[in-house]
Amino acid sequence: MAATITGANRHDVTQLVPLVDAVPPVRGRRGRPRRRPRRVLGDRAYGSRRHRRELRRRHIRLQAATRGAPHGSGLGTERWVVERTIAWLHANRRLRVRYDRRDDIHHAFLTLAMIKVCGSILFDGYC
Repeated sequence: MAATITGANRHDVTQLVPLVDAVPPVRGRRGRPRRRPRRVLGDRAYGSRRHRRELRRRHIRLQAATRGAPHGSGLGTERWVVERTIAWLHANRRLRVRYDRRDDIHHAFLTLAMIKVCGSILFDGYC
């Protein structure tokens, strides 16, 4: 899991490639650890040619509706997991309303909240 912090006036799409590059290696099977996700789910804003090309260069499949395509892509059946996880992170008031001026402190609390969410998924069985 990876997270980046930006200003509130930055669009999410500008952070797609840096966030994918920030994913740490995942331990698992023997051999070289997988460094990147196999696929990325996104909404219509992520479906531009430039973003598809950047992800394809990294051997990542983008699952997003293309611009101009009719609505009803079916991604809502899987994207609710992301929305639910963001809601769990915002259950921590310190993340929902940012009081800290320093980025490193806010990132530290974000990391603690992600550990808390991952721990509750592993130990309470919220999968």
